Amino acid sequence: MLIYSILFLLLSNAVTLRRDKSILFNRIAISVLLYSTILALGTLYMTYLDRGIGIYSGLFHVTSITQIFQIFIFIISAVILQLTGFYPRKVWVKEYSSIQKMLFNNFIYYKTNITNKKGEQYKIIEYPLILLFIITGSVFLISSSDLVSIFLSIELQSYGLYLLSTLYRNSELATSGGLTYFLLGGLSSCFILLGTALLYANSGSTNLDGLYVITSLSDIANNNNNVLYWYKPYYIDISLLILSVGFLFKVSAAPFHFWSPDVYDAIPTIVTTFVAIIAKISIFIFLLEIVHYTSNSLFTTQYTWTSSLLVSSLLSLIIGTVVGLTQFRIKRLLAYSTISHLGFILLALSINSIESIQAFIFYLMQYSLSNLNAFILLISIGFSLYCYVNENKEYKELLDKNNSPIQLISQIKGFFYINPFLSLSFSITLFSFVGIPPLIGFFAKQIVLSAALDNGYIFLTLVAILTSVISAVYYLNIVKQIFFDKSEYKVNPVLENMDMYASINRNNVLLKKLTFKYNNITLSSSLTISISILTLIILLFILMPQEWLSMANILALILFNP
Repeated sequence: MLIYSILFLLLSNAVTLRRDKSILFNRIAISVLLYSTILALGTLYMTYLDRGIGIYSGLFHVTSITQIFQIFIFIISAVILQLTGFYPRKVWVKEYSSIQKMLFNNFIYYKTNITNKKGEQYKIIEYPLILLFIITGSVFLISSSDLVSIFLSIELQSYGLYLLSTLYRNSELATSGGLTYFLLGGLSSCFILLGTALLYANSGSTNLDGLYVITSLSDIANNNNNVLYWYKPYYIDISLLILSVGFLFKVSAAPFHFWSPDVYDAIPTIVTTFVAIIAKISIFIFLLEIVHYTSNSLFTTQYTWTSSLLVSSLLSLIIGTVVGLTQFRIKRLLAYSTISHLGFILLALSINSIESIQAFIFYLMQYSLSNLNAFILLISIGFSLYCYVNENKEYKELLDKNNSPIQLISQIKGFFYINPFLSLSFSITLFSFVGIPPLIGFFAKQIVLSAALDNGYIFLTLVAILTSVISAVYYLNIVKQIFFDKSEYKVNPVLENMDMYASINRNNVLLKKLTFKYNNITLSSSLTISISILTLIILLFILMPQEWLSMANILALILFNP
């Protein structure tokens, strides 16, 4: 479905002359993703009772875990595409907003420049096409079961992300950020290619199943020199270590995190939303299978390659928290916040017990949803401030304001007095990041720390608890500025006294003319519904925990039970 839609979008992009068709292409892409979700749901029964099936001569392996996370990626991508598939603002007049009047009447307003300021995201027809390429790469990577398909999938995903970062042609910041991402992403691909080449050289097989068989026979090689006398088990250990360096680079885990804050901050916020979430989900689900099948083998050395994930987890927790304290740009802060949370995800991944895998799956899903809500809120705050002006010189000198309206933490100072509902939603999401009960983030951290303690990782658990407490400082600073500081925004005097005009039509017959003011311009339904659903999931998780936790538990059990 994805590949067919990519072909048709390529053809339609080639023949269209109007750049404003982008909004329609985005809606087509949303429909494609929703239909792909239905197709993936339909095939879940094939993998539920079995260990999965191999397809395309073993290049890909379809299991319950891959299917569930493919559906998850489709849904999240459809929500992100809503940001460019619908206009951000609408006119809302109470007496003409009943369901009956909305269904049978047309509400036509003029001066659309004011209500629907066209950002550059509505002029780029290639945007949904590149997104579908990235999603295709992610879906392939999740199911990859061969060294060849792994490298091709990660490159398909990565090249799409590089293009997406530099898609805004008139943005100097986005171009420099995308170039940084491309150069350092190319370096990480070299590590992945070197790791895959060494794995093939040492195992003689490109298929991961063959690799898993060899690692499980390592103890035989160690105990009996006549069996596999040529085989040295630490070869594969070193190869997997090099491979993991490349993947840690891609997900921006410490100590390979240095590109991430610069790229997050430079590229437009709508693009950052996609780069920050989708790439990480696919790589972590792929790593889950490799860690599970290679970390339990008996190597000659005490050190296994998964120990490097524990080192990365420790560094991510410390660096993401401590360096985050000094940030004053909000997207750089969210980048360091992501690095800190990657520490928890890597900790759960490295332990490789049933409880830790359950914690890993649950943490990855809840953090993706919380991160998505944070970025949508950031974009919505920028859209809601369009009718306001700020005399602060620092804000006027910001580059790329059209694509990233909110860049500094101080820009949302006193926002509670402008839009209390968005402010409350943003603070709930930040509290979830901190891990304050009864929000979903608390339960995720609690399950990971419980799994770590059960397996004897006391030092890492203490570090994780301390860094969570320290990171609360920069999250609560944002909440403090939103609620307790005085706002520097004033209503634009040009709009304050301006009358704007609209008409109510039915079957192209004019029923009534009316005027409206600037305060009738509100956020569109697509944004408000997305924010409401995501915030309620974060807030009300305690009332409906069973389904989420049961799903994570079943997936972990399927992985562990032959």
